[in-house]
This record gives sequence, C-alpha cells and structure tokens, in this order.
Amino acid sequence: AFNKSGSCFITGSYDRTCKVWSTASGEELHTLEGHKNVVYAIGFNNPYGDKIATGSFDKTCKLWSSETGKCYHTFKGHSAEIVCVGFNPQSTIVATGSMDTTAKLWDVQHGVEISTLTGHSAEIISLGFNTTGDKLLTGSFDHTISVWDVNTGKRIHTLIGHRGEISNAQFNYDCSLIASSSMDKTCRIWDTATGQCVGTLRGHDDEVLDLCFDYTGQYIATASADATGRVYNAMTHQFMMKLKGHEGEISKIAFNPQGSRVLTASADKTARLWNPQTGECCQVLEGHTDEIFSSAFNYEGDTIITGSKDNTCRIWR
Repeated sequence: AFNKSGSCFITGSYDRTCKVWSTASGEELHTLEGHKNVVYAIGFNNPYGDKIATGSFDKTCKLWSSETGKCYHTFKGHSAEIVCVGFNPQSTIVATGSMDTTAKLWDVQHGVEISTLTGHSAEIISLGFNTTGDKLLTGSFDHTISVWDVNTGKRIHTLIGHRGEISNAQFNYDCSLIASSSMDKTCRIWDTATGQCVGTLRGHDDEVLDLCFDYTGQYIATASADATGRVYNAMTHQFMMKLKGHEGEISKIAFNPQGSRVLTASADKTARLWNPQTGECCQVLEGHTDEIFSSAFNYEGDTIITGSKDNTCRIWR
C-alpha cells in the first residue's frame, strides 16, 4: 500500500514484520517488529499517511507511526487470525476483520475497542468504509455482504444472493452502489440504500477473485481465476471489454486514478497494464520469479508496486 503522496509504501510478510520503504530509492525506512505471526493485512491512514495498521495471524492488530516506526497500540480481542484492516477516512477508527467471523472497530486515539460487529457465520475476508465513514462493508465466506452503521455497530443490510464465498466488496465513489465479487463466478451490484441486488455481472468461467470501481464509479473491472479480466458499465451492467493475455489466475485488479489504465497481477509471474476502452495490453511487467499476489498504483498513477511470492517487491515507473 502507498501513502497518499506516494513517497513511501508498506509491505506485510510471513517474516512477522511490516516494512516501510522509500518509493524514490527503494530503501527500507522502518521495520515494524512485534507481531508473533504472519502480518497478513496492512493499511495507511490516507489521506494523512502518518499511521499504519497491521493485522496478524497472531489475532492482534497494531497501530504504528509511519514516521518513527513506533507502536502506539496493540488491539487485542479477536479469537482468530485477522485477515483485513482499514482506517475510516477521518483516521479516528481502525476496522479489523477476522476468521472468528466478527469485525471490530477500534479507537485510534485511545487504543480501545469501540464495538464488535457480530452476524456473519464464516470468516470476514474484506472490509471497507464509505467516504463519509459512517458505514462499513464486510464480505464473508458465508456468501453474504453486510452493511453496518459505524456509530451504533448495528447491521443495516445483509446482501444475500451470491452462491459462493465473497472475495471482495466495495462502495462506488458516492457510496450509492456496492459491488461484490464471488467464488460463484459472478459479481453483483447492490443498491446501498435498499440493500437490493440491482444487477449480476456474468461471463467469467471461474471464481472472481477481485473487483474495483474506477474513480468516477462508471465502470467495474473484475479479475478471475480463469486468467481474464473483464470491464463492465456499472450503471447499465453491460459487458464492455475482455482483458485476455495472462496465463494464470488474476488475483488483483485496479484502475489508475485517471481511469485510462487497468493493472492486473497474476500467478503467471507478470503484472499487466491494459487499456480498458480497447482491451489492449499496453505493457507486461516482467521480472518476478514467482506469482504476483499484490499490486497497486500510487495516487498520481505514475508509479506501480508489485508484491510476489518470490519474497520481493518491485517498483515500476
């Protein structure tokens, strides 16, 4: 994950640490040590970028200073591995999702638990706040997505319809829509206000592993184990373009901030840049010696980081 200015980025590792790196030089700035197991989930408190949250298989989440590497708080309370973390936009709350089927909200300033979000019947695999920070989305292996009221900790909607585990769920830019991807080979679009499914995106031949809106909320890009990406119109639900060229499953997909490129990360050891309007592959990022499981644009859209099972991270400009 990049900080907002793109000056540094962070990586979590099976070596039980999180490292902070300089984007310009590629040098290590800090090693955040203290977890007793895999650091699986990481996040910056963008747009500020002065704090980092790390979620670990040791069942704790830690809050760090990105400037000094100091640990502010250790959040204890989950009874199983933490697999996703996220800050609210105001940087006052950290949310954690766990294999114990719950999400928890934590107070950044005081280091205490605010609430436990109970209701899923299987692990929570993804979470995300809306732009105002009053709603939280959780996607679960129980085939459902929940929308929560952050202030009360109560569930507003349960989005039911998928027939497989959820891989990701996201709000669009104005939070009027929610898109979800699933192991059932489909994506669904939901009305945030009513909790109703308003569209199903079909076409993939295997599990859909990731999805994202572009920054305007007009388009949705999906990534699948069938080695293709697909681009859909978020409003009409019409299939627009197929991104074909990878030779292994695609686990991550992202639009650049301008919406002019799509980035995919694959088990075929490459990342690719695509034109979403034409479906053309513009560039193949080659060099990793094992599958790429993570990739990200900076906010300017002119730098990319990729993380691989070969234990390296690469910076592409």
